Amino acid sequence: MPIVIDHVALRDILGPPVFEMEVSERLTLPGVSVGLAWTPLGGEILFVEASRMEGEGQLTLTSQLGDVMKESAHLAICWLRANAKTYQLTNMVGGPDPLEGTDIHLHFPGGDVTKDGPSAGVTIVTCLASLFSG
Repeated sequence: MPIVIDHVALRDILGPPVFEMEVSERLTLPGVSVGLAWTPLGGEILFVEASRMEGEGQLTLTSQLGDVMKESAHLAICWLRANAKTYQLTNMVGGPDPLEGTDIHLHFPGGDVTKDGPSAGVTIVTCLASLFSG
C-alpha cells in the first residue's frame, strides 16, 4: 500500500503551525525589523532594533558585528539620507535630514553570535525607515 502525504496528512504529522508571539509584538514598534540570516543549519530570523535620541548624527552599533555588517549599516544611513525627501523621513524635530541633531543606535539582539554578511542591508534600511517615519 503506498504512503500518501497530502496537506491533511502533513498537518497531522507536523501539528499546528508555530506562531511566534515575540515576532508579532516586536514588529508593531517603529524601528524594529526582521530579516533572515544564513547559518550552517539553514538559517534563522534576525531582529534589528533602532532607537534615536538628540545628538550630533552619530551611529552606534551594538552586538558582535563583522566589518561587512558595519559597512551595511553605514550604507543604509547614507541611502536613507539621500532618499529622505522621497520617503518623507524626518529627524526628531521634523527636519528633512534624518540625522541632523539625532544620534542613532542600531542593535542586533543575540550578541553571543557573530553576525556578518551583506544580506542584512535591506533589513537595516527597513528598520531605519520605520524609525524615521514612525
